[in-house]
Amino acid sequence: MKSYRTFQCVSPADGSIYTERALAGPAELEQAVQKGRKAQQSWRRVPLENRIELLRAMVRAFAAEEKLPEELSWQMGRPISQTPGEIRGFVQRATAMLDMAPRALEPITLDPLRRIQREPLGVVLTVAAWNYPYLIAVNSIIPALAAGNAVILKHSAQTPLCAERLVESAAMLPEGLFQFLHMDHEVTAQAIQMADFVCFTGSVAGGHAVQKAASERFIGVGLELGGKDPAYVRQDADFDHAVEQLVDGSFFNSGQSCCGIERIYVHQVLYPAFLEAFVEKTRAYKLGHPLDPITNLGPVISAKAAAAIQEQVEQAVAEGARAHLPRHHEGNYLGPQVLTNVSHAMKVMVEETFGPVVGIMPVSSDDEAVRLMNDSPYGLTASFWTRDLQRADQLAQEVETGTVFVNRCDYLDPELAWTGVKDTGRGCTLSRVGYEQLTRPKSFHYVERG
Repeated sequence: MKSYRTFQCVSPADGSIYTERALAGPAELEQAVQKGRKAQQSWRRVPLENRIELLRAMVRAFAAEEKLPEELSWQMGRPISQTPGEIRGFVQRATAMLDMAPRALEPITLDPLRRIQREPLGVVLTVAAWNYPYLIAVNSIIPALAAGNAVILKHSAQTPLCAERLVESAAMLPEGLFQFLHMDHEVTAQAIQMADFVCFTGSVAGGHAVQKAASERFIGVGLELGGKDPAYVRQDADFDHAVEQLVDGSFFNSGQSCCGIERIYVHQVLYPAFLEAFVEKTRAYKLGHPLDPITNLGPVISAKAAAAIQEQVEQAVAEGARAHLPRHHEGNYLGPQVLTNVSHAMKVMVEETFGPVVGIMPVSSDDEAVRLMNDSPYGLTASFWTRDLQRADQLAQEVETGTVFVNRCDYLDPELAWTGVKDTGRGCTLSRVGYEQLTRPKSFHYVERG
């Protein structure tokens, strides 16, 4: 029998062991699922307004915990100047989803004798990623619980305390309704085979593994996987706004964002000035220890990730790309980089980088820009930068992506569906549509007999 021991969270800040936790085995998983099913049977009968009230109390308890930002910086390396924003974002997104719950879960009443009702699925397994550990988790946890489900949260081994803090904040919920388990891949696969729905955020390879584990059962799986999100700056763009927002969209969170900007196409009329301004603004980033308050660019998640990112840059340079910023690579610490003279023959323009690197190309027309934007195995978001909203809407119809932005990027609106196409995955979180994935329709058809 396999021995389930411990795992360590190694901080990207300094390579120290930040925390160590025990892994759950099959017995702990079985117990958690049984507790979840028992709690869910009672929870689903609690009136929706009461469920929402309890979940609002959970959100307030979470927000009151003062140690969350520093813990987050140590676990995944984002600067302490920025981690409080994720806590605020969690509260804002959770509040928005609870506000929309009554309408999203409202029965469709055709007449007094016929209606369609949204029914909870049972036990939802949320497998969350480390790069936005609270914001990713909230997308499924809050609506799943509001809809009457139980939730088991499996967080990344890089952010185990995030799972614990979320469950600690839910002390007012029925016992067993919301639980966390620290699991390895083998036990996670077993959890997938026991759950009633799976929400997974991670790599394409991870998505295939989840889908394979669920393949023998008729359960739903929501997959948010990779991205290589593009931006197109038209010749009529608000220049200063486009530069500022796209620099932030490229390098916030050290470029470790599913919807971060990884490739930019600029109309050739604006290209020289845009490139100069973009590089100059990027030079202002201060790479450093995430607990230093002046740092605004922290380390990437691991030395292995940094080496892979740097290898992609060096390969592009060897193939003719030009690097505009000094090379800085020391362990987990990787400086930002802007590449030009790039093409889609280079990995850096077609494969996910997930680091502080962006490639910029000039284009001669809208059609060329859209063709290049669509030349990708991914499709999470895309952005257009222009003063002509009518033309932007025409182009938006042609781009293959889950979300189209105009004059903004790297943002999630909780009232809009968060989804992707191609290798970015399938399914939906957020919005009223996201509630549909966490419930099933049940029809009621009565006939009166006098």
